[in-house]
Amino acid sequence: MELRSLKYFWMVAEELSISKAATILNITQPTLSRQLKDLENELGVELFQRVPKGVILTEDGIYLKNRAEEILSLTNKTQQEFINKKEKELAGNITIGCVEADNSDTLSMILEELTQDYPLITFNIISGVSDDITQQLDKGLIDIAILIEPIEIEKYEKLTLPRSERWGILVPTNNELAKKDYIVPHDLNDKKLLISRRSEIQNMIATWKNCSIKDLKIIGTYNLIFNIFSLVKNGIGSAIVIEGVTKDRNKDDLKFIPLNPEVKTHCVLVWKKNRILTPVLKEFISRFKDLVNDDN
Repeated sequence: MELRSLKYFWMVAEELSISKAATILNITQPTLSRQLKDLENELGVELFQRVPKGVILTEDGIYLKNRAEEILSLTNKTQQEFINKKEKELAGNITIGCVEADNSDTLSMILEELTQDYPLITFNIISGVSDDITQQLDKGLIDIAILIEPIEIEKYEKLTLPRSERWGILVPTNNELAKKDYIVPHDLNDKKLLISRRSEIQNMIATWKNCSIKDLKIIGTYNLIFNIFSLVKNGIGSAIVIEGVTKDRNKDDLKFIPLNPEVKTHCVLVWKKNRILTPVLKEFISRFKDLVNDDN
């Protein structure tokens, strides 16, 4: 399978029109149609179905489009890294995965200084949960990531960031728990909980409460905290969260209450072990190391 064929296929899949894609690619429509047919024959599947206004993707076509995006993105990144090697001034692009946490402003500070010192450096920020980010990190689609503990990091180099993240519960201000200054384990007995879908987080809370996960009354899980605020506000359940994600969004009708005994974890900067680091990535990591050393 040639990269050119994948590029042609992806453009048609994006436009859902062979004629529009041919115009963008600056090739003739018959040539593009023949390339697509050759690709289907090579794979032994049908990728498109023709409809009056263009084409639609088959199930196999949807799968190939997702894989093509990953392959083409990685190819472009690799080509750009070789181009950057030839440049005398530090330049290039870095793709950073980042979870929702209080340490996100640390990332902003590092990027502000980095891009001021090296104007030819650009960056992409990919927000999400640890599981989604590590999958992209493993595939090479993300260069480096800021994750929150607890996580499995055997495959990664790790730099622990100095600022800790405090765990607690988010409740409506009219909830009976909102009168408390802190939450102790028995306060959550029979309480409906919204919690991260990550097993590491669920295990951490179960250990804090000295119970099994099945004894927690988990009625729903989430990936991004943005989706949880309205559920908490409407009394669907109380959310287990870190304090940092509520600071800029906390409203008069919601209250964050810390756990007691206190539960704190750290954010970590991680990248794949044995990876050859680009000059831009080395500089990015070195600035985080300086930050950690200064704090110590």
